[in-house]
Amino acid sequence: MSPVARYVVETTVTLLAIIALAVLVLYAARRVGVGKPGGPLSLVGRLPLDGRRAIYLIRVGGKVFVVGGSEAGLSKLGEVEDDGLTLTADPPPAAFSEVLSRVLSKKSPSSEAGTPDDAGKSDDGDDSPKRESAA
Repeated sequence: MSPVARYVVETTVTLLAIIALAVLVLYAARRVGVGKPGGPLSLVGRLPLDGRRAIYLIRVGGKVFVVGGSEAGLSKLGEVEDDGLTLTADPPPAAFSEVLSRVLSKKSPSSEAGTPDDAGKSDDGDDSPKRESAA
């Protein structure tokens, strides 16, 4: 085996070993629960204002804090007592595999619901709206 071929094989084996180790560490960390929320802190609501600014409602114990987030950081805007508020925590975001399967599926949500978007389209596979001729 030539020195170049040996170098390529060693580099490839080393790279595969590092990738396998990284996958193993990520899997173990996920099983242990690293990154999962815990404790008395929960995100109750989020209002995006623009690309880099948002207002968050964060429940801590019996209080709900109103926090503004921007590129400059986080700042407390106010707080509300949790008496009588009917705020629920945001549902967890959809898994990437679910989003990908929805995008790649042949049925789109608009075609299942029969929305008015389908009104001007023909069934010949062409999605461009057709003009009706005035006879």
